Amino acid sequence: MMNIENVEKTDHLKLIEIWEASVRATHDFLVENDIQALRPLILEQYFDAVDLRCAKNTHGEIHGFCGVHDGNIEMLFIAPEARGKGIGALLVAYAIKSQGATKVDVNEQNVQALGFYQHIGFSVIGRSPVDGQGKPYPLLHLSL
Repeated sequence: MMNIENVEKTDHLKLIEIWEASVRATHDFLVENDIQALRPLILEQYFDAVDLRCAKNTHGEIHGFCGVHDGNIEMLFIAPEARGKGIGALLVAYAIKSQGATKVDVNEQNVQALGFYQHIGFSVIGRSPVDGQGKPYPLLHLSL
C-alpha cells in the first residue's frame, strides 16, 4: 500500500538517492559527467522549482517521486527495486488528477519511459534535438 504525500525539505536527500539510482538503471545513454553535473542542480534548484509529491509505504519509506510545474511532469523517478509495482502509474495518476498534469517530456533514448507514458495515454506531439541543458539528448514532447 502506497500513500502519495507532500515532500518535505528533509526528504530531499532521499529523493536525490532515488533519482541517481533510477537514472543509473534507466538512462544508460548518459555519461558519468552528465550525472555528476545534474545531481547538484536537481538537489539545489530543480526540487524547489516543482510541486513535489512522493510515494511512501506504510512504514514511511519513500519509493518514488514526481514533480509537476505548469501542467508538465518535470520529473518522475522510482527506486529501481520498486519499479514495475505500479508506483509510477500511481504518481502519474495523482499528477494528472490533483496537480493538473497533461504534458511530459521524455528522453528519446529512454524507450522504457516512452512506453510507460504511452501506455497511460500520452501521445508524442513533438521533438526537440537537445535536452533542457542543451545536451545532445533529444526530447520527445508528449501530451494527453
